Amino acid sequence: MCWYLYLIRTQKNALYTGITTDVARRFVQHQTGKGAKALRGKGELTLAFSEEVGERSLALRLEYRIKQLTKRQKERLVAGDILLTSLIKND
Repeated sequence: MCWYLYLIRTQKNALYTGITTDVARRFVQHQTGKGAKALRGKGELTLAFSEEVGERSLALRLEYRIKQLTKRQKERLVAGDILLTSLIKND
């Protein structure tokens, strides 16, 4: 099963990070209020970024790493100025 990392932009320009095996399905869940509580009532949502990352364990590590980034760094990721693979730390 292939996992994806995604970022959703809220109406107030905040970025939410998550992982899933089906980005389209998960995005619809967020839009209809059946996804993460953090996005409920946040107005119009847009999918800002998604990328296939492979295994669940890697997706979880990347999600954690992205949640530690500043807003500016997340925006650079969305813009393509930072590669997702550059965020993987060698353990």
